[in-house]
Amino acid sequence: MAAIKRRERDTIIQALRAGVVPRLGLQHIQVGRAREIEELVRDMERIAEGGSAIRFVIGEYGSGKTFFLNLIRLVALEKGLIVMSADLAPDRRLHATGGQARSLYSEMARNLSSRTKPDGGAMASVVERFVSQLQRDAEKQDKATGELIRERLAHFEEMTNGFEFAEVIRKYWEGHETGDEELKSAALRWLRGEFATRTDARNALGVRTIIDDANVYDHLKLMSAFVCEAGYSGLLVSLDEMVNLFKLTSSQARNANYEQILRILNDVLQGSASHLGFIMGGTPEFLMNTRRGLYSYEALQSRLAENSFARDGLVDLSGPVVRLSSLTPEDLFVLLSKVNLIAHDEGQQLPDAALEAFMRHCSERIGEAYFRTPRNTVTAFVNLVAVLQQNPGTEWSDLIEEIEIANDTGDDMSDIEDGAGVAPQSDDELSSFKLG
Repeated sequence: MAAIKRRERDTIIQALRAGVVPRLGLQHIQVGRAREIEELVRDMERIAEGGSAIRFVIGEYGSGKTFFLNLIRLVALEKGLIVMSADLAPDRRLHATGGQARSLYSEMARNLSSRTKPDGGAMASVVERFVSQLQRDAEKQDKATGELIRERLAHFEEMTNGFEFAEVIRKYWEGHETGDEELKSAALRWLRGEFATRTDARNALGVRTIIDDANVYDHLKLMSAFVCEAGYSGLLVSLDEMVNLFKLTSSQARNANYEQILRILNDVLQGSASHLGFIMGGTPEFLMNTRRGLYSYEALQSRLAENSFARDGLVDLSGPVVRLSSLTPEDLFVLLSKVNLIAHDEGQQLPDAALEAFMRHCSERIGEAYFRTPRNTVTAFVNLVAVLQQNPGTEWSDLIEEIEIANDTGDDMSDIEDGAGVAPQSDDELSSFKLG
């Protein structure tokens, strides 16, 4: 295993113990699913070369969708892409009329990441990079920076809402030139979708529009064009917890969101988008349920249907839907070995016999679910290691049989009334741990 920093080690162990995905060090615990990762890496390369891509990552609750999405996010950053990411929630969705779509955009903008700022908050550095690059180019070409900005942003005015977008970038440059931090801050607030009214935007920046529910997707396309102007390879939009659309009480609201997904899907498949990719994580119910899922929208069902030839062990990973294959018991043993190594740092690791006994115990308790949806299995193992480390002299063999582990079925659908309303929604899915 490659050398691991103390910060990464602590982050990994704390996250695994809590049953969530660590933000750092994913490469140290990645196992299995090589073919799926290879296919998504090709997508990132396609986006960087000017193409587009869309993927629906489908897996059972606890099977590791979030881990997979975060891993692809890191791949995208390494390929020079900018990543905007967010989890959908009752107050954050793709289409709305009460501010929920703008809320989703604002969350994505706050989480905007670059290779140098992988933890989010990179909007200011992206805009600053664009301005700084323009100043250098203006000096080389012996042009005024303002003139060059107008040239670089001229094609934005041909795009929907592009005139206002370009004007906000020019306002940021103006604040940069004059040292007006308030103007720069207002421009960044606009780009992050934080203006709630047009009046506030007009007073602060002199523009007449804002990012609102009706134009979120248009601004994602503008952002993909802008990051390319700033010297990046493209934009990846990563959306998790898509099951929250499935949970919407109103069929009209669900269909409006599915129509927005269809618009994005058509743009990508028809080649209308460039340097732009989408990756969305959801459960099989979100995809295949014919009453409330994506398959309830006929146009989406026809586009997302599985290849009829991909059966009897044959797979097709070229379509928009990527079904996460289960980890094998061998994969899980490798994973526990990696966690064992990370958790013990320089100390004595548990022997392979302890890992085998632990897996045998899990298998007897919950059957094959211990490796198909292994979040609880990994959490229980980290807890076992913690007790052994803090109680010197305790033998692992004395604790194995006392470990309680439940089948991680999740409760994504527990609040869905068949054909009726939705009860208060649990956020357990938001902590889904993906073992890649």
